[in-house]
Amino acid sequence: MLEQLNLLWFSLLNADAGLHGWRLALGLFAANWLILLVPLGLAGLWMHGGAAEREAAVRALAATGAALALNGVIGRLWYHGRPFVDGIGHTFMHHAPTSSFPSNHGTIMFTVALVLAMSTAPAARRFGRSLLPLALVVAWARVFLGVHWPMDMVGGLVMALAMTLLLRSAAVGKVCAALSAWMAALYRRVMARPIARGWLRP
Repeated sequence: MLEQLNLLWFSLLNADAGLHGWRLALGLFAANWLILLVPLGLAGLWMHGGAAEREAAVRALAATGAALALNGVIGRLWYHGRPFVDGIGHTFMHHAPTSSFPSNHGTIMFTVALVLAMSTAPAARRFGRSLLPLALVVAWARVFLGVHWPMDMVGGLVMALAMTLLLRSAAVGKVCAALSAWMAALYRRVMARPIARGWLRP
């Protein structure tokens, strides 16, 4: 049942043969480059935010790392071929024939977006909410270009939701707070000179 639904959704979203021009360029940009907003945004929250923003960035980073580790375990235990491996649909970008489920791109985008959107820090919450629609665009683009199944993106979203809920536990929150404090101390030591000159926020 799920495989049939997966095939149906894929047939609706995957681009037709002969894709070119601005539609191909838009798909490639969304599939490959929008994800760079994640490290740029997290770095911005750390460099220009206060303690709450920095802890939110650390939470998002920790949740994403844990989610990607679980994705790797799932991929090793249960290989799921990509559409082009199974000879289905049309593919418009190069990708290694690794296991497709869950999508790492989808996991990263959805995890960071959801963790930050649930943050109490206003700047982090705004950034997380702005990432959510972009995460959907990335998910669409990678199916559109034929390197993922729709269910791969659903899997990434489910993983992101699980990590977001896990972060709400008191024990994990304490670990993230301690990690944030340690990273802040390391940052101040490594960046002492530019901080002293007022180039960076302490």
